[in-house]
Amino acid sequence: MKRQLLSAAVLLLLCGGTRPEPVPPQASIANGVLTASLYLPDEQQGYYRGTRFDWSGAFKSLDYKGHRYVDQWFDTYDPNLHDAINGPVEEFTPLGFADARPGDAFVKIGVGVLRRPDDKPYGFSAVYDIVDHGKRTVKTRKDRIEFTHDLTAPNGYGYHYTKTVRLSNGKPELVLEHRLKNTGQKAIETSVYNHNFFVIDKQPTGPQITIRFPFNVSAEGRGFGSTILAQGNRLTYARELAKKEYVYSAGLQGFGPTAADYDVRIENLKTGAGVRATSDQPLEKLVFWACSTTSCPEPYIRLQAAPGQEVTWTITYAFYENTNP
Repeated sequence: MKRQLLSAAVLLLLCGGTRPEPVPPQASIANGVLTASLYLPDEQQGYYRGTRFDWSGAFKSLDYKGHRYVDQWFDTYDPNLHDAINGPVEEFTPLGFADARPGDAFVKIGVGVLRRPDDKPYGFSAVYDIVDHGKRTVKTRKDRIEFTHDLTAPNGYGYHYTKTVRLSNGKPELVLEHRLKNTGQKAIETSVYNHNFFVIDKQPTGPQITIRFPFNVSAEGRGFGSTILAQGNRLTYARELAKKEYVYSAGLQGFGPTAADYDVRIENLKTGAGVRATSDQPLEKLVFWACSTTSCPEPYIRLQAAPGQEVTWTITYAFYENTNP
């Protein structure tokens, strides 16, 4: 009788076990100063398959001098859940949603062609059917990953989008470089923001976390003036946030019209670790959200591209350690 060779997975099932979950595709980069791991986009096995955030450049970890800046901030994981993703991560406002009738297509850059299911307003937390994922390519090098996404939608929108996640040579610096070329028949008018989602050394949100700006900041919203305080150019916390508690402002005020005010620092005063985010583009608006595990300034940039036009923008993160926290 011919000997039958059984795979490890078959043997596991015969022994009453369960098939292990597939490991999401991922890649690591390093520059001798920073190390980072990222999840790679994949329609079937990708770590993130939601319809809110750009699939390009979803982080798993980022470390500098013994400090960890990226970690899971949420309790429940589901690959299709809108916010089951670690930062820094970006979202584009939808294209063509207002003109779409129920059953028609609209576009989320970095996600694909989606279907509008009904006449309800767009909801960032909703899960929409993906009609067309577009074409993706990924190129990896030791210190960078280049993601490209090509899409042609039936409603006249189309683009060639490139996002490069790069670690600067010899510096504790992460650079997100973007190019968006309009290859469709309709003008692209959208906003993009980075939710950030930094979790610095797993410290809870509270008085040990501070957020700094180059301008005097003011804000209104949930928890502002009581739990979270605007003091000069800083946001500070009066106490630790409880689990399931959050603070929110739809728009921090005080910034000007130039790129110089896209300059945000998040610091952990207990461990001394900090990160500074800057850009070559001015702020359109500055939203703020925080829960018990992460503090998230959300800087918005406005993008406009006529058919055939290309727009570019860059976001730079500098990581540092304060020796006197």
